[in-house]
Amino acid sequence: MAVVINGSGTVTGLAVGGLPDGTVDTDTLATDSVTAAKIPASLENTFVSGRKNLIINGGFDVWQRGNSFSGSEYSADRWAQSLSGGTATTTQETFTLGQTDVPDNPTYYLKQDCSVGNNNLGINQPIEDVRNGAGQNVTVSFYAKGTNPNGGTFDLQLLQRFGSGGSATITTSTTLSINSGWTKHTHTFTVPSITGKTIGTGSNLDFTIRQTSTDTSTNAWELNVANVQVELGDTATDFEHRSYGEELALCQRYYEKGYAQGSGAYIINHIVNAKQSFIATKRAVPTITFSGTSTVYVSGTTPSTSAQSTDNIHVDGFYSRVTTSGTTNSGKACTVYGVDYYADAEL
Repeated sequence: MAVVINGSGTVTGLAVGGLPDGTVDTDTLATDSVTAAKIPASLENTFVSGRKNLIINGGFDVWQRGNSFSGSEYSADRWAQSLSGGTATTTQETFTLGQTDVPDNPTYYLKQDCSVGNNNLGINQPIEDVRNGAGQNVTVSFYAKGTNPNGGTFDLQLLQRFGSGGSATITTSTTLSINSGWTKHTHTFTVPSITGKTIGTGSNLDFTIRQTSTDTSTNAWELNVANVQVELGDTATDFEHRSYGEELALCQRYYEKGYAQGSGAYIINHIVNAKQSFIATKRAVPTITFSGTSTVYVSGTTPSTSAQSTDNIHVDGFYSRVTTSGTTNSGKACTVYGVDYYADAEL
């Protein structure tokens, strides 16, 4: 039966409590008689709008650097491995198609295979800006499986890092125990206020899973994690799915792999400066590295393989500087066939 509200405010097509159609009108409900207090808190807490997951790449879809890492370094985008004197390898792993242990058909998960344990060995993601979650409840949720360190548990932590020149780090911690099957883990942290603190450069709220600081055993262990979410509030809501394009764009604020090349540039005393714009504006002025050397083409001359460097790096791009060999060809237009560049502005 259709429900119609006419111009006078009368509701038609609706029977309420056995009353005839059309007997419920705007005068029947007192002003503000329907209030938020009538909605159970357990239900109200699930009404989360906007982008809620403070973690970037929580589904481990983006791996710009590769898919296997054995040093203290970033691995999956925005995720770092800390060895702390131990030995471990972090890899990209693929879920079996159709599995139901972790819901909603994720594609990838992260595996950290520790062959030689040590305290503080683990993975972490620094969430930019220590103001995030300060003085509030923050709930973390994720799926995990594997084996525990010798001490029987991991540390699950949120660390308030105030950055260079800032106040000392504040650690809020609990323990995490995993087993051989995929299990969802949730925990709500009460994050301390930052009133009276000093925030320096590169501050962050650091989400960490690691062998506990008091466990110095060298026993092997394995940690597999999927669908990591960190959100404000005291309730773990469903994992926020973002498209690969959205997730990649968020990651590229901190790290970007691109291709350095240029045309229409001019050689001046063996040097070519080709302007390169970043795909995404960086968090800070990045460090630039290259995969090799470029080749410079000048009409009517033999191409020269050239030394690669940078000039005038800023958050939106840089000049790829190429020093040519052979004749100077000064003043001549050229084309630079470049190499992969890596722009790192991680915390």
